[in-house]
Amino acid sequence: MIKLAKGRMSSLAVMGAVLFMIVQVISSLYLPNLTADIVNNGVAKGDTTYIWHTGIKMIAFSVLSVLAAVGNVFLASRTSQRLGQRVRSDVYRKVLNYSHDELDTIGTSSLITRTTNDVTQLQNAWMMILRMMIMAPIMLIGASFLAYQKNHTLTSIFVIVIPIMLLFVGILMKFAVPLFRKMQEKTDKINLVFREGLTGVRVIRAFRQDDFEQDRFSEANKDYTDNAIKVNTIMALALPVMTLIMSGTNIGITWWGGHLIAQQALETGNMIAFITYAMQILMSFMMLSMILMFIPRAQASAVRINEVLDQNSPIISPDAPKPLGDTPALEFDHVDFRYHGAEDPALSGIDVSMHAGQTLAIIGGTGSGKTTMINLIPRFYDVDAGTVKVNGVNVAELDLKQLHQAVSFVPQKAVLFSGTVRENMQYGNPDATDEQIWHALDIAQSRDFIAENPEGLDYHVEQGGGNFSGGQRQRLAIARALVKPASIYVFDDSFSALDFKTDANLRKALLDDPEISQKVVVIVGQRVSTVADADTIVVLDDGKMVGRGTHAELKANNETYQEIINSQIRKGDEA
Repeated sequence: MIKLAKGRMSSLAVMGAVLFMIVQVISSLYLPNLTADIVNNGVAKGDTTYIWHTGIKMIAFSVLSVLAAVGNVFLASRTSQRLGQRVRSDVYRKVLNYSHDELDTIGTSSLITRTTNDVTQLQNAWMMILRMMIMAPIMLIGASFLAYQKNHTLTSIFVIVIPIMLLFVGILMKFAVPLFRKMQEKTDKINLVFREGLTGVRVIRAFRQDDFEQDRFSEANKDYTDNAIKVNTIMALALPVMTLIMSGTNIGITWWGGHLIAQQALETGNMIAFITYAMQILMSFMMLSMILMFIPRAQASAVRINEVLDQNSPIISPDAPKPLGDTPALEFDHVDFRYHGAEDPALSGIDVSMHAGQTLAIIGGTGSGKTTMINLIPRFYDVDAGTVKVNGVNVAELDLKQLHQAVSFVPQKAVLFSGTVRENMQYGNPDATDEQIWHALDIAQSRDFIAENPEGLDYHVEQGGGNFSGGQRQRLAIARALVKPASIYVFDDSFSALDFKTDANLRKALLDDPEISQKVVVIVGQRVSTVADADTIVVLDDGKMVGRGTHAELKANNETYQEIINSQIRKGDEA
């Protein structure tokens, strides 16, 4: 927790909160003493002037205590909320720079929980620290000292009360703290199941697995609920037991104090003040016990957040990056790659070179390594052997921002963001004009369904592009990539949702465009018709390059490519 607070919390605000708290505690501790004075020197002697004079003092200290409490709460709240804001920003910024390996290791659902629930636990803990954790020890020490001053004999009652309270708090912590720690793990689990259910709702309905998914969610939900009920049941015992202890203490002080007053060994006002100090001592113990139960949960959250922030991605910009070449080019030089923890390589011996104005197509069966191969271009993963070069420079020697600017990427899943069509199109090129956007939409065969809407480029896009069909989302994702000026355009099976006519028209428009035709275009495809016009076709099988050449060459000489053609001809495709 302290590690996360360093550099993210204002030292002046923390010191201000502590100062206000000290003033509040001193004022609160002084009030019982004034009450004792009123009773002993004012009420007992019938001195009205003394009562008024001391009463005005009490009002002044009460107002001071309230103002100090307001100042402490304001600074503590502001500081803890600022901490949460900065931690969330740092986590989000860190995750955006993660490689795919780090994302896979932690998991999306867990990252969401850590950015929301865990940060909230951290905020609440620091709020309690700046409020109660500072107040409790100061008040405990101050009230104990002042109670001892009022009567030495009565303080003996704490020899009985405090061990009882410590025993109760210890038992409470023994059972509650482990359950608090488990809450975050169970929150992760329920978020994971819930997110999977929402994301895959169409698949669930299609396979009629509603009952299975409901049972799965109910199990995770029940596990979380049972844990929460247990911990809240234990915590519910705290208030009545503490109240019982404090009430018993009051009764003991009143009974014992009454005997001392009868023996003229104690003044009435001092007994009233002693009772107040006793309550302050016990309340301080209660506050400390609450903090000691909540801090472990917050510490567990801090550990989870630090795991995210301490991840050292191997994919970073070099200290002295090389300048990117001006001439578009792409080269895989005997590239090998293995996923983290995998026994077999995902790619081995990939060797191909493309120059400006050429199109590279990659085809192969499912799991052959097509997407893995193109993910190495923008350096989503680092190669194990060999090199990937963009514009003649090893991608590992390029600044990541410069590399990503040189590569325009269309992933397998077409992702659109909520907003307008224009905002989505300007995602890779904020300075793109409407003319450039319409030109990209023309190439991507998207003008028709955008232009027919009265809002045009201001057409609203729902979250995930839910108000467009699968083919429309793909075409808009392609258009977005084309708006961005780049050296290499990568299409990862981006034509799969398009009919044959639209597919052919889009590829022809790419070839005919005077700018894009001077770049390197990489197309991953499942259909032979999609890759047939490429200058070079790479055929992958089980991560190995089993063929390389033009459509005519591979059709005549490559067995794997011939099998792909034959399988698609039987389905009605034409090569």
